This record gives sequence, structure tokens and C-alpha cells, in this order.
Amino acid sequence: MSIFNKIILIFLLSFSFVNGKNIEYKVEEVISNLNVPWGMAFLNDKEMIINQKNGWVFILNIETKKLTPVLNQPKVYYYRQGGLLDVQISPNYKKDAWIYFTYVKKIEGKGVTTLSRAKLKEYKLYSWEELLVTKSATRTGAHFGSRITFDEDGHLYFGVGDRGHRPNGQDLNTHAGTIMRLNLDGSIPKNNPFVGKNGLDEIYSYGHRNPQGLFYDKVSKKLYEIEHGPRGGDEINLIEKGKNYGWATISYGKEYSSNKQVGIGTRKKGMQEPIKVYIPSIAPSSLIVYSGKVFKQWKGNLFSGALVLRHLNRIVVDKNSKVIQEDRLLENLDERIRNVIESPNGWLYISTDSGKILRIRP
Repeated sequence: MSIFNKIILIFLLSFSFVNGKNIEYKVEEVISNLNVPWGMAFLNDKEMIINQKNGWVFILNIETKKLTPVLNQPKVYYYRQGGLLDVQISPNYKKDAWIYFTYVKKIEGKGVTTLSRAKLKEYKLYSWEELLVTKSATRTGAHFGSRITFDEDGHLYFGVGDRGHRPNGQDLNTHAGTIMRLNLDGSIPKNNPFVGKNGLDEIYSYGHRNPQGLFYDKVSKKLYEIEHGPRGGDEINLIEKGKNYGWATISYGKEYSSNKQVGIGTRKKGMQEPIKVYIPSIAPSSLIVYSGKVFKQWKGNLFSGALVLRHLNRIVVDKNSKVIQEDRLLENLDERIRNVIESPNGWLYISTDSGKILRIRP
């Protein structure tokens, strides 16, 4: 990027029309030249942990912009859509110091989405624990998921895509195509919907194509998920215990090789419908529900990155999770937005596939 373009970016002012009011915000570049910063999480007010897709973990001081590599990283299978994926700190981080990771592990030549946790001291990870090596192995390099979120009852949720094999979406004997729920120590909650039944104990919901955004909103007590459709048909879903979200029996998407509808249609009894469908596809990645701490008019809004249509997607929902408005922000940046998170002080931080960390501030 030229010096001129950097100056333009740093001082860029963008505006969004929301509920009859203009919201003014500034977009600043924090750092650049990273390798696909896939996951980000704040350790404290000043430090952010960053997962690069190629397997490197860094700590970024957002004030000094110093980037420090972290030692003893997990060994990841960096292939096509696979690599080092999400990172989240424990909801009890000040007490237990656990940091949770999802990444792809290579087993007998196949990629497997894995959930692990570790602790951090002096820029080194230690006490690694593999909490779940999922039953999701295929030789494809597609649809690994996988974001992490927590509720207020000591549960962790994360998802895995169908791994490029469509029948996995309706197969309860694989973790592929599901959202899973575990206790923070990796054990299985006794009231998970398929415990003692015909299905894997970890599964919370199924029928998903490739969930790359997952967020539990502790205010509304709702679990939201966003996933890639095929050609068209990206979905935002309200995730409920034991429910079937339809892939690949029903879909709003079309085949890549033709204009033919995927599945039997868009509805079937016993299968959940999305609260939002994107046609054409925006290729969503990551999801949060914004707190309203700084931008009051955005309180309770859903934000997701868009990879193909290159913008920050904002969704307004009512108290019944009905979508009433959509805005597409930051289109002028022309960036594949990979991740969006909220900082402790209420600013938005986004990462791009070009290797930038940007922030949206008043």
C-alpha cells in the first residue's frame, strides 16, 4: 500500500444511516502484512492474541503496535481452507487462564477439526489439552468451520462444516455439519440432545454446511450462527437444541455447475428455516452481537465479515430475532473481511485476508 493510500485509510470517515441518525466513525489501520489473521481475541485492554491461518500465533499490543510471536504453537494442517482457525479466551480467564483454539489436524492424510486449550506465560503456550478431535475426517480441503463461543452456564460451542461431503449434514454419527456443545473442561453436558440416543453425544444441532460465525448473546440468551451456502444461500440461523437446519436436504443455494436448486427446495417439515438468507452469496466469516457500549444505535445488531462481496455486514433484528434491516459497511475498502470482534472498550476490530487489522472507533 502506498503512503498516500495509508493516509487516506487512516483518516477515512464513513457514515451509516441508522434509525434516522447518522453514525460517524473512523477506520484506522492498526497493523498490516500478516498472513490471513483468522482468529482474534483480547487478552486485556491492550493486548490481542491473533491466530494466523498458516499456524503462527502472535500477541499484538494495540497501543504500541508491537507484534510478538508466541512459542509452542499447535501443529496444524495448513491446506486449502484448513489451518489455524479460531481463538477465544475462557469466560473465566482471570481465574483459570485458559485460551481455546480450533485448528485442523492431519490424521492419516486427512484433515480433522480439533478443539484444544492451553495457557500463556511469557509469550509461550503450555499445558496443552486436546478437548475434542472431531469425527470429521475427509481428504477434501473444504468446510472445516470453526468459531468458538460461550454461554453463561459453563458451556462452549463450536462448529464443523460438512467437510465437502453433503450427506454428513444429516448424519448424526459424524461431527461434520454440526454445532457441538461441551463443558469448559471438554466433558459432555448430560442434557445434550443426543446423549444416550442415536447420535454423537457432543452434537447440539445439525444440518449445517459450513458454519464460520457463531455467537452466544448473553443479553437475549440466544445462539446465532452464520454459514456459507453453495452458490447463493448463505444463512443466519437461530440455533436451538437438537434442531435440524436442513443441509443438504433443503437449501436456498444452487449448484456450482448449473442453475439447479440444491436439495428438494427451501422448506421441509421438521427442518429449521434461517432468519436471514443472502442471495447472491456474500461468503460470510465470523459473527458477533454488538453490545452498544460505544455506538448506541448498533446495540444488539449482528455484524459479520463478507469475503466475496467484501464488506462488513450489519443486521438489525427485533426482539423475536426477525431481521428488519441490513447495511453493508466498508465496501469502499474492497477487503475480504475475515473476522470481526468487539474490544473491551466497545470498538470494533476487523481482520482482512490481505493481512490487515483495522479498527472502527468514534
